[in-house]
Amino acid sequence: MAYRYLLVMRFALVNVIAIGLVGAAYLQGWLAGLFVSHPLVLTGAIFLVFLYGLVLCGVKVWRTSIELNDVKTGSPDPDSRAGRYFRSVETNYAESRTVRVGMLRLRLSHRIVIVRHIASSLVFLGLIGTVIGFIIALSGVDAKAITEVENVAPMVSTLINGMSIALYTTLLGAVLNIWLTVNHRILATGTVALITSIIELGESHGRA
Repeated sequence: MAYRYLLVMRFALVNVIAIGLVGAAYLQGWLAGLFVSHPLVLTGAIFLVFLYGLVLCGVKVWRTSIELNDVKTGSPDPDSRAGRYFRSVETNYAESRTVRVGMLRLRLSHRIVIVRHIASSLVFLGLIGTVIGFIIALSGVDAKAITEVENVAPMVSTLINGMSIALYTTLLGAVLNIWLTVNHRILATGTVALITSIIELGESHGRA
């Protein structure tokens, strides 16, 4: 049972710590700008993408943990990827198993790559917010009207608001990217352990 929950406990611990840090930052007032100075559609879109990636990563961590535990006990589910791999290598010689090992690594690695892509997309969404922020900032600048005192204050206000959007969305995308990347590394570590365990057990059951 320890194998099943070790990966899940790491995943849970990392996210509890991260949520605690976010809560502390909110209590300090550092996150107030995200909800006051920004169109919520920008920050909301970045957060929803992150939340989808985090939930998806959690599901994959859980499934990987269960499969790893089953392989460690030597009785994987016949319908699981490990079970199908064992059936295929029992009647194959070493040369044929080499090909199947490569296919197994490719399939299991491909299963988690989407989490990494989602993490990378958070940075790009943050950069899109940066561009939008600069557009908003520069849209309020009128070179012809800047000589009039009464027009300076609205321009400065628009400029500050646009820069705030640019900086906050970039920061949000970068922080959430780091958060999800750490979770992806936990999933990747578990996947490597699963692949290694499957191959080792498969070689012990395969033909010479």
